[in-house]
Amino acid sequence: MVLAEKPVFKTTVKEIGKDAQEFASINMLIFFGELAPSALRDSCFIIADHHVDSEIKEGMILEIGKTDYQITAVGNEVDTNLRNLGHIAVKFTGEKTAELPGSLYVEQKSFPQIEVGTEVKIF
Repeated sequence: MVLAEKPVFKTTVKEIGKDAQEFASINMLIFFGELAPSALRDSCFIIADHHVDSEIKEGMILEIGKTDYQITAVGNEVDTNLRNLGHIAVKFTGEKTAELPGSLYVEQKSFPQIEVGTEVKIF
């Protein structure tokens, strides 16, 4: 858990789509803001706030609940999508190159335990 820095992004999981946990089998999760389209809502972890204070970069830390993940690659649409829609895919694959523009890649570690109320931060 990172305590020394102020997060550039902080939110809380408000709702969990009925299929959202199934993406763990492909080492991915999808965050979307509260205005997520109904066609996508079942696949997403719905988050409250999606304000981003500064650019998200490789080497930063994504904290989901009590688990930290080092960010290994950042798609060129991550900041825009997160700021405007609260929408990003997080891939737990450790890839060093962002193949998808709206995806955030983090180190390959166990999939996080997420429930309603789980905090998500980026430092």
